[in-house]
Amino acid sequence: MTGTKLDTTALELDFEQHRGELTAYCYRMLGSGFEAEDAVQETLVRAWRGFDGFEGRSSVRSWLYRIASNVCFDMLKGRQRRALPMDVMAMGKAEGPVDPPLPERTWIGPIPDARIMATDDPAEEAVARESVRLAFIAALQHLPARQRAVLILREVLKWKASEVAELLDTTVVSVNSALQRARTTLAEKHVEMGSTPETIDEEQQALLARYVDAFERFDIDSLVTLLHEDATMSMPPYPLWLQGPNDMRTWLLGPGADCRGSRYARIDANGSPAFAQWRKSPDGGYTAWAIHVLELSGGGIAAINFFVDESLFPLFGLTVRLES
Repeated sequence: MTGTKLDTTALELDFEQHRGELTAYCYRMLGSGFEAEDAVQETLVRAWRGFDGFEGRSSVRSWLYRIASNVCFDMLKGRQRRALPMDVMAMGKAEGPVDPPLPERTWIGPIPDARIMATDDPAEEAVARESVRLAFIAALQHLPARQRAVLILREVLKWKASEVAELLDTTVVSVNSALQRARTTLAEKHVEMGSTPETIDEEQQALLARYVDAFERFDIDSLVTLLHEDATMSMPPYPLWLQGPNDMRTWLLGPGADCRGSRYARIDANGSPAFAQWRKSPDGGYTAWAIHVLELSGGGIAAINFFVDESLFPLFGLTVRLES
């Protein structure tokens, strides 16, 4: 009995050491932090149930990726692709009004870095950060599920074509063909693998400090000076996106004026700097409102993605309610 317990404990530890990378893989496949968590949990449940049939012909890691791929394929069947607002609709009006929110399954969602950055290697971390950027995740959703898996396994995780072929029960020729088609699609979306994300240096840290300071004081004139001329703003689950400092200023001083007096906390999401925002509550205190995921470029802010969903806060380990 003791030996069985020890074996069970060892197996559990073996599974758990892969949770972070499996979560990152499933997130790239599915485009949702919530669904990635569910997919990994289902992967581990299937692994537990099927371990007696595991014959050791591959490593446990490869076997878990095989199960995770099949779980993601099942979840993606017959489903409309997730997207960011600017990928599926015309630019909105800064003066409002805004159409009602669409279901969560419509949109790409954010994910905390802490759940997917499972490496101490700076080079591997740079690749991991690049491959969970919102633009890259959105581009991946244009690929059929198996092409998506091939691209992630070959280009992000650097598996050999023969390893991917074995995992997906196909041939090396089919893997190479799928990879080429996937690369072509990403090139058409102007997304390239291999670029290096900007390091958050002292200058960028100062930029982020000015951003949150301007929001806390609700000094929108100062805030928009931090934006590139073609900077974008989106606000899932609301079907809205805007472009340019002038439109963002109009929006924030108009329909977005209820953000005045909010509280903010620095977090990290999708390999990017991010902030959690709690808005003032009518009954006192502050209530979870949005996760801001920023895209920085050339000393300025290229995009602000507001994910307005209080259910994201527990995913990030954050409280939904702040007292005064």
